[in-house]
Amino acid sequence: MEGRARKWLEAGSFFDWTPLEPMRRTSRLRIFHAEFGDPEAPTLLLLHGYPTSSVDWYDVVDALSREHRVCVLDFPGFGFSDKPKDESYTLQRDCELVDYYLREMLGARQGAVVAHDRGDSVALAFARRCTSAETPFDLTNLVLGNGNMFLPLSNLTSFQRLVLDRDSATAVLEAVTPELLASGLGQTTFTPPRSLEDPDIAALAHTFAVNDGVAVLHDTIQYLVERSEREQEWLASLAESPVPTTLVWGLQDVVSPPRVAAYIWNAYLSTKPGDNEFWLLPHANHYLQNDQPREFVEVVSAALAQRSPATPGPLSPEPGAPVLVDRSRPRLRSAKEVLAGA
Repeated sequence: MEGRARKWLEAGSFFDWTPLEPMRRTSRLRIFHAEFGDPEAPTLLLLHGYPTSSVDWYDVVDALSREHRVCVLDFPGFGFSDKPKDESYTLQRDCELVDYYLREMLGARQGAVVAHDRGDSVALAFARRCTSAETPFDLTNLVLGNGNMFLPLSNLTSFQRLVLDRDSATAVLEAVTPELLASGLGQTTFTPPRSLEDPDIAALAHTFAVNDGVAVLHDTIQYLVERSEREQEWLASLAESPVPTTLVWGLQDVVSPPRVAAYIWNAYLSTKPGDNEFWLLPHANHYLQNDQPREFVEVVSAALAQRSPATPGPLSPEPGAPVLVDRSRPRLRSAKEVLAGA
């Protein structure tokens, strides 16, 4: 292992965790985690997606840790954490892990969560636990990036569908290597497309190879089934939550297209309690934190510090500048009110 993956591993450490929700074949898991910045600064937890890991945040942790204690972990089945085969990997168990990591490992009682892709669903489940007082944690802000949080508007890839189905997954995964998986992501979910020579894509290949990560892709992608069963419940809970929530979306994404974000914004966030925002990154694809890291940090920092513009528009005249699409309001105005300037 070399490059960014090696540096990321050396920046972190491991803890042993025994989840309350039983697993099929094991009881204890070894979990990778890392923290950056001043331990006394406000806590900011970053949650990764599928099929990658916390190394997704490599390009933004330095900037975000100037004002926060940035914390990351690899969920079971991903990155440097344990990846037992033929196991159940659930969003609810990962939500339990987030709770344990924040309160027991870090001693945090308050903080913000930034999530991406699969991590969005874990964040939504965790937010529900916090607002229902099931978890005594003060969630101060929630930032959600590109992810299929509403599956009816998603564009699942052929690879995702093949790996999701047990009948086809075995043959597909026997033909996939860590390098092929990383290269495929680089070509389809980054803008412009990237090859294995790119440091971010090379890091993905290295982390996929740890503990034979390709072998568990069928098991870990079952989160889509769980999400399909719970997404309406989680989104409805979010709509009632007072936690300030920000959507930030890479415009070039065709797997989790902008219509997903637009629907979630209009149906659940535009009139919810709290100060909520909807942003687009024009030059970013699915991995927006890697395609436009500086702009991503600008949006997250502005949202957390409540210093976003008062009215929609680009942050600057620069090409690719983040665009504030909308801010929430107590209620949607009528057409007559709009024309009257009310």
